[in-house]
Amino acid sequence: MNGEPSTLISPGIWGFLAFFVLAVALYLLMRNMNARMRRMSYRAEELQRRAEAEGKTGTEADTPEADDEPGSDGQTGNPSP
Repeated sequence: MNGEPSTLISPGIWGFLAFFVLAVALYLLMRNMNARMRRMSYRAEELQRRAEAEGKTGTEADTPEADDEPGSDGQTGNPSP
């Protein structure tokens, strides 16, 4: 009370628990994200293998432009006559 900051104030057990819960949540989120990224990579490799086995290059089979509406020439906004 003489103008000096008090060193007796600390976050206490609740601050530690909040930090610990955040750390555990971050760990679980990162673990889940890594698993999803790994699965996505495996699926992409499997699609590429299947496309190559069918005689396609892999990029042509997975492009969304190939699945556009009928009557389109592959370019957006330019329907064929």
